Amino acid sequence: MMIGFVIWSAVSLLLAGIGIWTWKADKAAGFFAGVEPPKVRDVRKYNHAVGTLWFAYAAAFELLGLPLLFLKQNSAGFLWSILGTVGITIALVIAYQRIQARFSDPEERR
Repeated sequence: MMIGFVIWSAVSLLLAGIGIWTWKADKAAGFFAGVEPPKVRDVRKYNHAVGTLWFAYAAAFELLGLPLLFLKQNSAGFLWSILGTVGITIALVIAYQRIQARFSDPEERR
């Protein structure tokens, strides 16, 4: 399952790359595809918070891929990786909603 872990790690690196891009962005970074980024009070702090969120997600995603190194093919243990990915994705969206509420421009909420 080494090939599976390599692919899993490549996706994790891609997620970390999104974090780097977000961290260095000059304008408010969008989070959801096809949605305009929110108007925020402090763009730099907002982008750093979202970048940190992507870094944490990439790290958690990589940790969930570790069973690929130790389990045999078609093992029921892969359910932990699959269900864990669903869990951290839901946590990612909830955390982003909190970041957006914290940094959004008060006049934009009206």
